[in-house]
Amino acid sequence: MKPPVLLAALLLLPASVASTVQPMPYHPAARPAAATAGGDPAAQAAPPSWRWPLAPRPPVLRAFDPPPKPWLSGHRGVDLGTVSDGAPVTSPAAGTVTFAGVVVDRPVITIDHGNGLRSSFEPVGSTLAAGSMVTEGQVIGTTLAGHCGTPSCVHWGVRRGEDYVNPLQFVMDLRPSVLLPLEGPP
Repeated sequence: MKPPVLLAALLLLPASVASTVQPMPYHPAARPAAATAGGDPAAQAAPPSWRWPLAPRPPVLRAFDPPPKPWLSGHRGVDLGTVSDGAPVTSPAAGTVTFAGVVVDRPVITIDHGNGLRSSFEPVGSTLAAGSMVTEGQVIGTTLAGHCGTPSCVHWGVRRGEDYVNPLQFVMDLRPSVLLPLEGPP
């Protein structure tokens, strides 16, 4: 099979096959400056490197699906599968607990990670109080029944300022692939 045909075949793999492949680690040289937003140094920086809030790495039961307008319905986070209720939930990055309580009828814990980033988890029972400092990987609570039914899950949302963003971008490299030219003369 010729290289261009092979490349085209790989690019057309169904998402279910492609999603089983582990993302490549970030390497600064792999992303040319032309692919960034106007050469902005912040856009060229590596994505934040957080830990998964559940171990082992959980399956994503429901993906991030933000609404087209802030007031419409959508899924402003991801649902991560757990083996059972009572699974420990850990902080994906260091921060400060800004809220630990009940919203509507679900226990929620929110952590401010700095730089305008906050994580929220529900339903999670926790003994931590607002103002508690947490370290990356520290247990912040345990999953409770009530969000997904069966199978058990935890909802993880992340906000940057007032905007919801995909939490998976902090534990996986979700940037689009960029094809680079082969080494050699132009």
